[in-house]
Amino acid sequence: MNPVKAFISTISTTDVSVKQNALKSIYDIEINNLQGQPIHLSEYKGKKILFVNVASKCGFTPQYKELQQLQETFKDSLVVIGIPCNQFGKQEPGQADEIQEFCEVNYGVSFLISEKIDVKGAQQHPLYQWLTKKAINGKQNSVVKWNFQKYLVDEDGEFLDYFYSITKPLNSRITKYLK
Repeated sequence: MNPVKAFISTISTTDVSVKQNALKSIYDIEINNLQGQPIHLSEYKGKKILFVNVASKCGFTPQYKELQQLQETFKDSLVVIGIPCNQFGKQEPGQADEIQEFCEVNYGVSFLISEKIDVKGAQQHPLYQWLTKKAINGKQNSVVKWNFQKYLVDEDGEFLDYFYSITKPLNSRITKYLK
């Protein structure tokens, strides 16, 4: 039996969503932008993708500026995608238009922002199931601890690494992957 399939069969049958997504490519995951239009992650094959759960009223919110700078500096090899989430201290209470305006007016954000989703818990979006579960991404388990946690995927859609909120976007721990 294929080792991946053997491993998948050992996953508890109660974790049906993990089993369903276990062999899914990140490029197959469906998520929308703030305007409700589909984001086709497969369009970014050949570039690294940095996923960041963002919030407008967080102590880490000023990282928007460095995320924009990171996007501009590495635009030929990187796509930054902000993922609004209201699960940590209810620090992203806004609606789509409010989030968009806040990001543009206060931080000059032009990188892609998705719809607001859950990044943990019972309603965890399939994107974050993929990013946080080794059974799905094939590399590593993690827990989203707070806003502005970052997940990096390589040019082929493979999980590379994750970084807690305290790691600023221009930190060498992240940029070393982008050179």
